[in-house]
Amino acid sequence: MKELPTFPVRLDFSLGRPTARRPAPAAARSALRAVSQLPGGVAAQGHGIDSTAVRMNMVHKLAGQGISDPLVLSAMGSIERHRFVDSALVNQAYEDTSLPIGLGQTISKPGVVARMAELLRQGASGRLGRVLEIGTGCGYQAAVLSLLAHEVYSIERLRGLHDKARDNLRHLRLANLHLLFGDGRVGYAKGAPYAAIIAAAGGEAVPQAWLDQLAVGGRLVAPVAVGAASAGRQALLVIDKTAQGLRQTVLEAVHFVPLKSGVA
Repeated sequence: MKELPTFPVRLDFSLGRPTARRPAPAAARSALRAVSQLPGGVAAQGHGIDSTAVRMNMVHKLAGQGISDPLVLSAMGSIERHRFVDSALVNQAYEDTSLPIGLGQTISKPGVVARMAELLRQGASGRLGRVLEIGTGCGYQAAVLSLLAHEVYSIERLRGLHDKARDNLRHLRLANLHLLFGDGRVGYAKGAPYAAIIAAAGGEAVPQAWLDQLAVGGRLVAPVAVGAASAGRQALLVIDKTAQGLRQTVLEAVHFVPLKSGVA
């Protein structure tokens, strides 16, 4: 753990090998039992798929990869990912792969969504407080977060994706999820302070606005560029905001779309 310099900051150091994550068998088994008691999935109209079995298989794989937070596994088992991808891709919806959602953007791998959500929760026993998501995309991660937090603000800079997310999420009727159209780099000050901030796009620097809007005791999880700018490498960055200052941890390599300013 190292103290962060003044922000914005660009990380410039070699990316080490990701540390292997060992599953916690007892916690994972307990979580899987809870997930197995969830109501069966409802077939998506026009998609011809009952996702219950494939969702459970996905959750078992996540537990095998080391995801042990019961709330995260339960949320991943509850949200039907195939509702958030194009009909031509529903057969790939529960594979651990990113998929195109239009406008040059992607829906993150289930493993990445679960990993970042688990990091965000810091082992909390109950739901998080207020969470800010940067990059709504198709709305899948926002739906997962809505089951992990009391309130979620999710901001998207592309009007087409913002509208698509609204359509995708309408059937869930999530009263604690607020979708915003705007520039994610500036965050959403009206909802601050946030117990947690999560970003689905990576830049060379963590915007100062995000750090200002993060509550003391809160955590930020985001991809960030590492090494030379031309290399295009990213890693997960965890920032904890304490009364003594900011603390960072750089984790495994990831690949996200670039963080951009403005709206389109």
